[in-house]
Amino acid sequence: MGLCKCPKRKVTNLFCFEHRVNVCEHCLVANHAKCIVQSYLQWLQDSDYSPNCRLCNTLLSSKETVRLACYDLFHWSCLNDLASLLPPNTAPAGYQCPSCQAPIFPPNNLVSPVASTLRDKLSLVNWARAGLGLPLIEESEPVDEISQHDITDYRDWSVVNSSPDHLSEGPQMAQQTGYMYSSVPTPIVQHGLSGGTSKDHPVNIGDTGGESVAINAGKNGIGSLL
Repeated sequence: MGLCKCPKRKVTNLFCFEHRVNVCEHCLVANHAKCIVQSYLQWLQDSDYSPNCRLCNTLLSSKETVRLACYDLFHWSCLNDLASLLPPNTAPAGYQCPSCQAPIFPPNNLVSPVASTLRDKLSLVNWARAGLGLPLIEESEPVDEISQHDITDYRDWSVVNSSPDHLSEGPQMAQQTGYMYSSVPTPIVQHGLSGGTSKDHPVNIGDTGGESVAINAGKNGIGSLL
């Protein structure tokens, strides 16, 4: 037992192995969040300690940490990943400290700065919210960024381009309009009034009954309707 050196001067049995001072739980949360802290009696028995996380064996100071009610300290990401591997129907008692096998969830009747900070941390993840009796957080589904910005028209144009109706659309449209144009008109030879032979110039202007109509303009300026 000893006195914490903070202004509150609380009597405590907690001891910081790194700074070798007695600390109360308020100072433990505020000023020794990444320090190895256990009981003063444990320090008397064995003062050696490791500053590394027991799950990943890297420095505790390198990442965000979480302290359990048993005062064991771990990287929050390491503990979260380990607990997430358990089945969703695992009972709260099945979540145990990787070091001493004490329950991860603090007792409901435990009121302390360490327990309060631990509950706040555990309430951020669904596996722990179930153990705390809190409603689960709805996890939003990731949106496919490619499909979100894809504005390509995926209609099957091959059906339109290859259909027989599309291929025969040209002649049908020509019949509906009532006009048909000849690309190479056949010249017509006609005898003029003077008995000579003149070449007429056919002009196809269209048809209202499906047959072409040609007006022949001869040299004499007299046209005939064919």
